[in-house]
Amino acid sequence: MKKQILFVVLLVSSFGYAQNEYLLAENYFRAGEYEKATTVYKKLYEKSPFNTTYLQRLISCYQETTQFVRAEELLKAKIQSNPSQVFLYVYLGYNYERQQQKETATIYYQKALSAIDEKSNYSGLIAAIFKHYSLIEYAITAYEKAMKNNPKANYNFQIAQLYGEKGAFKKMFQSYIDLIDKNPDYVKNVQRYVSRYLRNDAESKNNILFRKTLLRKSASNPKDEWNLLLSWLFAQQKEYGKAFLQERALYQRNSEDLSQIFLLGKIAFENTDYDSAKQIFSFVNENALFDEEKLEANLYLAKIAMKTKSNQTEELFQRLFSTFGKNQATIKLQVLYADYLTFQKNNASKAIEVLKNALGFSNSKFDKARIKLKLGEVLVFTGKKNKALIYFSQIQTQLKNHPLAQQATFKVAQTSYFNGDFTWAKAQLKILKSATTQLIANDAIALFLTITDNEPVDAIPSGLTAYAKADLLAFQNKNQEAVAVLKDILNKFKGQPIEDEALFKQATLFIKLQAFENAIVNFKKIIQGDPKGILRDDAHYALAELYNYQLNNPEKASEHYQKIIFDFASSIYLIDARKKYRKLRGDAL
Repeated sequence: MKKQILFVVLLVSSFGYAQNEYLLAENYFRAGEYEKATTVYKKLYEKSPFNTTYLQRLISCYQETTQFVRAEELLKAKIQSNPSQVFLYVYLGYNYERQQQKETATIYYQKALSAIDEKSNYSGLIAAIFKHYSLIEYAITAYEKAMKNNPKANYNFQIAQLYGEKGAFKKMFQSYIDLIDKNPDYVKNVQRYVSRYLRNDAESKNNILFRKTLLRKSASNPKDEWNLLLSWLFAQQKEYGKAFLQERALYQRNSEDLSQIFLLGKIAFENTDYDSAKQIFSFVNENALFDEEKLEANLYLAKIAMKTKSNQTEELFQRLFSTFGKNQATIKLQVLYADYLTFQKNNASKAIEVLKNALGFSNSKFDKARIKLKLGEVLVFTGKKNKALIYFSQIQTQLKNHPLAQQATFKVAQTSYFNGDFTWAKAQLKILKSATTQLIANDAIALFLTITDNEPVDAIPSGLTAYAKADLLAFQNKNQEAVAVLKDILNKFKGQPIEDEALFKQATLFIKLQAFENAIVNFKKIIQGDPKGILRDDAHYALAELYNYQLNNPEKASEHYQKIIFDFASSIYLIDARKKYRKLRGDAL
């Protein structure tokens, strides 16, 4: 027993010593101290001559110290003693390549490739060594030969990655598609790797290549996976209508689940493609088997009607209440209706009545929070800000860390900002910078920057208090009054940081009031102002949209879209500007 224990102790000690020596050698190697690394790796290799890692590192050390003859002698001796280790030909070939002996190197590379036919178990290792030495074509050939010799082998994933490294994207995409053709379980992995080479621009060269590869495959060998990938691609490109066509084709083959189509509708809605979203949610409503699904789809249809200022919005709400009733199941719909009554119909008193009735239906703390959140917003709208803060604070306390509590925190910050309490507003907004809801996080950052960029310094007025008042008036749909306050700011704080924000805010209100020429004047002032102004690309995009959709002047719209494309390469509007510019130019036709 003692001997056995002693053996184990010696074995563990020996292993630990080898590990320490290996780490020491690696440190030398990575630091470029190849002579020191050579000494250690030589000892390690002599103790473990079958360890290919030690062999490869020792050869590399010889090559880095121009001891090519030593490397050659070692490899030839190794091949002679064990001819079955055909992967050694790659090491030997590369040793010649390092000496600029290309022809001799090629001979040994070809020997390694030829050996795959007889020693197929080494094919993966041979390909991996070629890849290690950035011999991409040889690595691809090795994998292809391995698959030819063994139909069950699947190296398409490795081949696709190699084509990607080489920049042969057409072949890369084809390999990924072939991989899925053999094994559909690879769809998620392929999406992850392919996404590195795609953009959210349908006109990107790689996007076009991937789409064409999928369409060819879909025509020659129809499978659900091709529709799924096309839907995913179109969604990346924000072409939600096209994505829906693919999802609908999938649903027609398997009409059990509408969840993917519903998710696509949500994404389309969040990206303001209301036409596609309406089409998608109408499909869900028509095909859903359960009332819960129909109600959720109709909730989004009501949101779309509100966003697009549809004349049938009131009629739609009444029809939905007639169908689904006013009860616990329709609380979200009732809250949305209160929002519509307040912010689109200026009927806050009726909205409060709707919300208080909804409180009577609510059984969960989450439903109560949704109602109180909207009730607080309506109270701010009516000027009862302190009462609104009580509701928001209740939600913060009762639902800590929940997204509804984060929304309430933002509303506390916004209401404090309206009140001119900028210190407390900033404290709340700092909490929200890492909010789980991205929309809340973005809104929080935007408001935080508005405050910090324009706060008074040393008690010198900066116009922020008046700007917050204008913001509140705009929130209350008192647009004419907000315009007047902003005009006063522009007169008193010309040349101050708040000037561009006031111009932009006023321009957006002019658009609501249909005073388009005034809006154009404001946007042009921003563009012609500080060359480093952060709102210049926003102004160009807003002008382009105004000319495109309100003033029916495609020439002027194109001019401003083009400005973003050529002068603001890092703008968040770049992709949309490019798409719309090409459409106006006629490329889509």
